[in-house]
Amino acid sequence: MSNIIDAVELTSKLIRCESITPNSGGAIDLIITYLEPLGFKCEKINFGKGAEKVENLYARLGNLEPNFCFAGHVDVVPAGDINTWSINPFSGEVKSGKIWGRGAADMKSGIAAFIAAVSNFLSTQKDFTKFGSVSLLITSDEEGKAINGTKKVVDWLDEREEKIAACIVGEPTNVSEMGDTIKIGRRGSFTGFLKVKGVQGHVGYPHLADNPINSLIKMLEPFGKIYIDEGTEDFQPSSVMVTSIDVNNNASNVIPGEVTAIFNIRFNTLHTVQSLKSMIENQFNQITKNYEFEYFCNAEPFLTRDEFLKKTIEKSIKKVVKTTPKQSTSGGTSDARFISRICPVIEFGLVGKTMHKIDENVEVDDVKKLVNIYNLFLCNYFGVRSFD
Repeated sequence: MSNIIDAVELTSKLIRCESITPNSGGAIDLIITYLEPLGFKCEKINFGKGAEKVENLYARLGNLEPNFCFAGHVDVVPAGDINTWSINPFSGEVKSGKIWGRGAADMKSGIAAFIAAVSNFLSTQKDFTKFGSVSLLITSDEEGKAINGTKKVVDWLDEREEKIAACIVGEPTNVSEMGDTIKIGRRGSFTGFLKVKGVQGHVGYPHLADNPINSLIKMLEPFGKIYIDEGTEDFQPSSVMVTSIDVNNNASNVIPGEVTAIFNIRFNTLHTVQSLKSMIENQFNQITKNYEFEYFCNAEPFLTRDEFLKKTIEKSIKKVVKTTPKQSTSGGTSDARFISRICPVIEFGLVGKTMHKIDENVEVDDVKKLVNIYNLFLCNYFGVRSFD
């Protein structure tokens, strides 16, 4: 195997690994076959048992600081009805200037690009390990529960006192074209489960019953405004969305005895889990005390303020695609939320227009541009070659 890795070829091979979350489908083993010849020490770290078992990989080249890390996930969402695809979703076919298949955009091409970039970087920097280290953190549990993946690997690194100076997660951050967006943070995610109780009865005798739906409507009414603040300089307004209301009642002449609802809040740094809990309970208590409320938060908001990290990736992007990227904190959650606990982290990858869609694909030229961007980033981050 040549030490200069072809990112397009590797992307295709990774797509052919049917790594539907939380299974790696052989993708992590494939990655190891590319990394070990480059000199990486590869450690497979598995967490969970049975159907919950997740394969993770931490690979490092070098022993000195700073240790820069690329992170990503090989797991993908299900392809759905494969008959609706124009190609086999796990073929990794290259045609019409694109790479096709599940995971092409999210995010096997990103992983292939940073592995290829590292191989290019090492080919010109033979003595790199004398002044730093490069590491990779790969999981197969990002699209699923995200319990036994990056979250636990971060704890594992912390326990070993393995230090990472900074990290890029190769998620597909761009909206329309290469280089238009980098993610410098993410909002938190707070999910609430509400059960309102009443008294079941006949609709013809409402005075003998207590309809919990009436209370629920009043309790959720403020959520109809969607936004609970005006946002900050770095974050868009925090939003609330009711995602389910269920009474489990098919009888039109029966007042139900209880009703449940689920809602999610994507919140910025103006809030904490406790402040949201207090705000919600104060609101509910004004309507009724006859309810049960549970919640969980699987992501706290974070914002990366490492200017060197941000400027270095911006400079690399501008050099390759002649575009200055927008700094954004929009979108859903990613594994960057876990990595932010141990080091500054940003996200930058390909265009995400087709991720999770039928006929998911990425432009071959974009993959090649991403390799160049990552390679230039490494050069400038470690100060081994100017951009001029």
